[in-house]
Parts: sequence; C-alpha cells; structure tokens
Amino acid sequence: MTTRALVTGGSGFVAQWAIKAMLERGWHVTGATHGSRSAGEVLSASELDAVTWLPADVTRQSELATLVDAARADVVLHLAALSHVPDAARNPGYAYEVNTVGTVRLLAEVRRHRAAGTGDPLVLVVGSAEQYGRHEINSMPIHESAEQRPLTLYAASKVAQEVAALQAYRSDGVRVVCTRSFSHSGVGHGAQFLLPSLVTRALALPASGGVLQIGNGDTVRDFLHVRDVVEGYLSLCATGAAGEAYNVCSAEGVSVRALAQRVLHRLGRSANIVSADAHSRSVDVPMQVGSNNKLCRATGWSPRRTRDDIIDDLIHAATR
Repeated sequence: MTTRALVTGGSGFVAQWAIKAMLERGWHVTGATHGSRSAGEVLSASELDAVTWLPADVTRQSELATLVDAARADVVLHLAALSHVPDAARNPGYAYEVNTVGTVRLLAEVRRHRAAGTGDPLVLVVGSAEQYGRHEINSMPIHESAEQRPLTLYAASKVAQEVAALQAYRSDGVRVVCTRSFSHSGVGHGAQFLLPSLVTRALALPASGGVLQIGNGDTVRDFLHVRDVVEGYLSLCATGAAGEAYNVCSAEGVSVRALAQRVLHRLGRSANIVSADAHSRSVDVPMQVGSNNKLCRATGWSPRRTRDDIIDDLIHAATR
C-alpha cells in the first residue's frame, strides 16, 4: 500500500529534500505551499509534476481544513515555519502566528479526522535546537531531558509549538512526534544562513586572498547534511514513539571559525578570518551540540555524510 504524505511548507529548503526522498520511496506526496512551488536546485521538473500541490496558509483555518481533507495523509511532515531567527525577531506576532498557532490549527484538523474515524496520521512536528538556549559547556552533548531555556523569540515560538503538539497527543491521542533539529545545510539553503553565506563570501574573495568576515568565531554548532536530516525525519515517521521529542543532530561540535577555515580549504584559497559585528547575533548561544542517542536507538538512523560533504555540495552548486 502506497504511503500518502502531506508536507507543509512544501516550497522550503528541507521540505524539498524531504519530498525528493519520499518520491524515491514511491510515496504519494501532497505539498502545501504559501506562494510559489518553484524548487530551484532541489527538485527536477518531473519530480515537481509528481507532487500534488495545494495552496495553504497556516494562519487560515479554512485552508488547512481543505488541505487535510484533500491529502488524506498517513504521514504529515510539518515544516511550515518562519525559520530565520532575525526575521522572527523583527515580526514577533507573525512568528508566533505561523510557528505556534499554525501548528495548533493544523493539529485541530488532524484531531477532527481522528475523532470522525476518517484518518489518523503520524504528525512529525519539526522544532529546533534553539529551544534549549544556553547551557553549561560541560553539559554537552545535550540530551532531550535538558531544560528548555529559549533565548530568542524564534526559539520561544518553537517551545510553544512543541508544548501544543504534545498536548494534542496527551489529550486526544494525536500521533505526534517532535524533533529538536540542530544546524543543517545543503544545496538550496538560503544565502542568509551560515554555511551558504560563508561559501558565497569566500568565492567572492580576490585571488590574492583578502578578508573573510565572520561573526563570533568561537561559537560552536552541531551540523548535519540536509539529506541526513531528512533520513532522520522519515525514520521517525516509521518508528518514532508518539508523544516524544528527539534531537536530530551529529553529536559533534565545530566552531564557526573552523567552518570558515574548512570552506577556504575546500576552495583551495587563503584569507584572513576576522570577526565582525555585522555577522554577529545580538543573542547567541556559545555552544550547541546535541546527543543523538535517543534517535539512533529508536530508529537505527546514523549520519552518513560529513561537514565537508555539505561544503562541497554548496561549492558545486554555486560554481556550476
């Protein structure tokens, strides 16, 4: 029997890679979009045509009702979000409206079908490592049992999203699985994010070298290739426990300065790496490294790609 999947935020970076992986598995995919369905560098024209595309604004209950009715999904991958931290800070009400209330609205439609006996999909609600906030370095890698201490408005909206999602499981039995996803990148990632930005700026340097500006070079993050993230999500759709939250991460940390050095190395270039306020965040977490033990035990998943694979893919996409 063919699995029917609904992917919200279907025109987004991770969603495009998830849709590709679902189509490769022979799934029937409905992609919900708020705007253009154009996929750029990720989905081919034939893959775009293989998806059932429907418009859906998560701030409109009626559109979500129509979407869930039409998709008749076995699996819902909820990726619709305002995901850029500075964008969320600039528009806080809209960030909560999309990230938190949008999830509440979507789960209300899933509840409706469950109560009527017309559907009982597993809903994977994608959150963020930002939910943890700042913890002591000796507590890394951080486990799912750690206190959530959101520092940014974006992070707080994602904590609220998770609270609402797990409440739907506890009160009504909606089969919700939550992720706390750590940094990830790959082809199609927006230029405003760290690794694509580093690659773009490194490529723009003169042949003689120059200066590559970064934010706080000592900040440590845990990076996964987007393909590994997607495999983790689909593994959770298959064997994740409802009512649980899972870190999706590599369990390895790397500093921003080391990432910049690696980008230069993969390009065969040299430059002075200099921290600059223009690339710094006003609220930052010094170290964010996760434990993936819970995810690995539950699903058998493990990362297959390296940070160099991410960088090489971004370089290839930018130079072809």
